[in-house]
Amino acid sequence: MQKPENHPSVSIGKIGVLLVNLGSPSAPEKGAVRRYLKQFLSDRRVVEIPALIWQPILRGIILNTRPSKSAHAYKQVWTDTGAPLIAITRRQVEALQDKLGSGVTVNFAMRYGEPSLDAGLAALKAAGCDRILVAPLYPQYSGATTATVFDAIADAMKATRWQVSLRFLPPYYDDAAHIAALAAATQQQLSALPFTPDAIVASFHSMPERTLRLGDPYHCHCRKTARLLSEVLDKDLLVTFQSRLGRAKWLEPATDTTLAELPKRGMKKIAVITPGFSADNLETLEEIAIRGRETFLEAGGAEFAALPCLNDSADGIAMLETLIRRELSGWIS
Repeated sequence: MQKPENHPSVSIGKIGVLLVNLGSPSAPEKGAVRRYLKQFLSDRRVVEIPALIWQPILRGIILNTRPSKSAHAYKQVWTDTGAPLIAITRRQVEALQDKLGSGVTVNFAMRYGEPSLDAGLAALKAAGCDRILVAPLYPQYSGATTATVFDAIADAMKATRWQVSLRFLPPYYDDAAHIAALAAATQQQLSALPFTPDAIVASFHSMPERTLRLGDPYHCHCRKTARLLSEVLDKDLLVTFQSRLGRAKWLEPATDTTLAELPKRGMKKIAVITPGFSADNLETLEEIAIRGRETFLEAGGAEFAALPCLNDSADGIAMLETLIRRELSGWIS
């Protein structure tokens, strides 16, 4: 049977992988940061306060005060290639595309900001991908991170007539490949330091303590990642939580408070790792490497090292390839 002359061109039969991370503003400027924060902080999974209460606070106070401060922070870590998180994720895509070969098309999207999830899915579908693995690059699951990706993907699919087949990369907080990659990278970075740390701090992004009480497994996932990594390294890790927002009680101990206390406890030389992030970003490069260093040294510390995330390192890419190939089983040989 021949197609009608006016039949639309359709490309199918290919496999796609969509890496997803949190996102960044389009520029380290107040307006761009304000747009980004508005989208991010309007997500009902990120801020679970009823909209009638939260939106006046967000629009009347936070979006009129926080963008300037955040823009200043972004300027300190911005690079010639743009936001660090975007640039690193792009390099991860390029490295994975090389590893996976022409049989798989790899793309990326950001949950907030650009490139959007809608655009990422549309690009893969336009390339002929009718089977897509969505890979949220959050090692530990949380409703405020992983689940929002599911929400956004579902919203995009609702508007799609010809839907693709989807798979999702599960959280990999305790996956042997992830722990091995973290251990190899951490050991290599520690060996390269000009000092021996008195303590190693494992800082994870914080969440309101209320989320733990409501059943979110994030806190447990963070603790298990740290425990498994500690066992492989055969080193104790001090687990802390960073990036608190607002007056509610958040997961503790807080990273900034801990950094100020360690010198008083005789720990004058420390290294900080951030095993909850798959790529360096504002929280690791500015909050830890800049402000965290200042807090520690001003409190009497002598040596401070903020170790890089896995990023697009050989260990990091090998780990992602292992996880992705596993999830593509049956779609690729």
